[in-house]
Amino acid sequence: MATYEPKNILITGAAGFIASHVANRLIRSYPHYKIVVLDKIDYCSNLKNLNPSRPSPNFKFVKGDIASADLVNYLLITESIDTIMHFAAQTHVDNSFGNSFEFTKNNIYGTHVLLEACKVTGQIRRFIHVSTDEVYGETDEDAVVGNHEASQLLPTNPYSATKAGAEMLVMAYGRSYGLPVITTRGNNVYGPNQFPEKLIPKFILLAMKGLPLPIHGDGSNVRSYLYCEDVAEAFEVVLHKGEVGHVYNIGTVKERRVIDVASDICKLFGLDTEKVIRFVENRPFNDQRYFLDDQKLKKLGWAERTTWEEGLKKTIEWYTSNPDYWGDVAGALLPHPRMLMTPGVERHNWTEEIKSLASSPAEAKECSTVPAAATSKSTSSVPQKATYKFLIYGKTGWIGGLLGKICEKQDIRNVKPTHVFNAAGVTGRPNVDWCETHKQDTIRTNVVGTLNLADVCREQGLLMINYATGCIFEYNAEHPEGSGIGFKEEDTPNFVGSFYSKTKAMVEELLKDYDNVCTLRVRMPISSDLSNPRNFITKIARYDKVVNIPNSMTILDELLPISVEMAKRDCRGIWNFTNPGVVSHNEILEMYKEYINPDFKWTNFTLEEQAKVIVAPRSNNEMDASKLKSEFPELLSIKESLIRNVFEPNRKVSTN
Repeated sequence: MATYEPKNILITGAAGFIASHVANRLIRSYPHYKIVVLDKIDYCSNLKNLNPSRPSPNFKFVKGDIASADLVNYLLITESIDTIMHFAAQTHVDNSFGNSFEFTKNNIYGTHVLLEACKVTGQIRRFIHVSTDEVYGETDEDAVVGNHEASQLLPTNPYSATKAGAEMLVMAYGRSYGLPVITTRGNNVYGPNQFPEKLIPKFILLAMKGLPLPIHGDGSNVRSYLYCEDVAEAFEVVLHKGEVGHVYNIGTVKERRVIDVASDICKLFGLDTEKVIRFVENRPFNDQRYFLDDQKLKKLGWAERTTWEEGLKKTIEWYTSNPDYWGDVAGALLPHPRMLMTPGVERHNWTEEIKSLASSPAEAKECSTVPAAATSKSTSSVPQKATYKFLIYGKTGWIGGLLGKICEKQDIRNVKPTHVFNAAGVTGRPNVDWCETHKQDTIRTNVVGTLNLADVCREQGLLMINYATGCIFEYNAEHPEGSGIGFKEEDTPNFVGSFYSKTKAMVEELLKDYDNVCTLRVRMPISSDLSNPRNFITKIARYDKVVNIPNSMTILDELLPISVEMAKRDCRGIWNFTNPGVVSHNEILEMYKEYINPDFKWTNFTLEEQAKVIVAPRSNNEMDASKLKSEFPELLSIKESLIRNVFEPNRKVSTN
């Protein structure tokens, strides 16, 4: 069997317990691998878990949520990720009874976002999905053979149900799209760094404090336990030797009753079990036994190395040496802690540590303050030493992310804002057709969210730069295609063919009554990053067929810096935010062929033919950019800007 060699690995949930041990092991053992770790820092995560890896040049930490499609796509593309090890999940069974939707959001939706990003980018060579032994459901008490990898999935609680659901998605993407997936299902893991909601660290901390050890029911429930370093080695083996399309149990046939675990901990602390152990009401659906067949992974060369006695001793030594590692965890130590630890809520303020670790282009905050400073161009309306603080909404989106980079380069400090940039909006995945079946979600963001933000900004005396759309017009008798007569800022929108455009036209009309808003009508945005799937050039270059029609478009490399300058100049009202003139889709693809790929070919089809393969009609129009050109005379025409800002910097075809 050939050994797989990854180059750039993304590990999700890597500040968590198991994933941090895996990440630290890979970074230590394979310095030629680039390891990017992604974690939103939930209540059971801790950046200190990654301390061993922080000095390593092949380590990068990104704070973010796997549910952010823009962030995940950005990371896969910019970091050239070829391998994903997906650990991120809500895992505490007790919490799943009280907050099951959070488990669905993290474990199923988050996994789906990752899978879709893998499908779209088409560059993933391994996707290792980390599941649990609990998907098999309860094992019969008298069973002598454990669940093998082909056993039926019979989850019994919300947590295991979401993990089983995620597995189904992983399997489907493997079959439907050829994604190279591997799934693991593991027994219980213990060791240093584990958040004390789990049995072993919970009992250790209680014993350290001289408090009773609560046991649910009669303590006869049986579990199998593996030491964390053995599990990290198992993932190392699966990564390099695991076969695509297969499932691997990570387990042990050695089982222990909960009451025996408590007794062993008491012995190591010199405590009297009769006095310390306290039986409490059993938790709901407390499965009696999970038992795995571990032979398949052993055939790849893995074996459990750490004995129970050795592993438990190491774990106790670590917790006694690091008693305050997790801060105040009193809520987790209660006999029935459900709902006291809320998934999705940070337990600590990790701001300073994140600043030292985070990779700024991939920050995951949807609302984020970023540095920016005055440009070299002088303006009469702005004082020479003015200080600006820009607050950007939608920074994990494409336009908001690019805007954040511009502001960072201009060096304004992260403090209370003087201006707000709103690049948040629902455009649909992969296109606006999504909005036709998600109308409430579209309204909530594009209308209600935008109005709320504008209202708050007005109350605070802040200017809001709102990135809107010009896809609210279509060619008509007064503005015929090819006439050079564009729609002006004062014209009434005439296109509501898509629900997306309908919401954007609606909110633009309402925003006219807010004197603190500057509305920028963006159209078919293009940037010099031709790898971004949301770039208009990238989109049409990947289409099987293209409609050839002239349109006004926005070159972000040129116009986003102008939007920052507009904030400084206190520009307000509606602005057509496009480069002057129009360019046809065929003209763009001709440039693509000339500068990027001389072998590129495409096929045209008509608007009528296009209508048969899309749900909602598309907007096509010319915008009159004379107002913007008057304010910024240096603004290039669309074709000039395409060449200077997009195609020349990306030229791959020699001029010789």
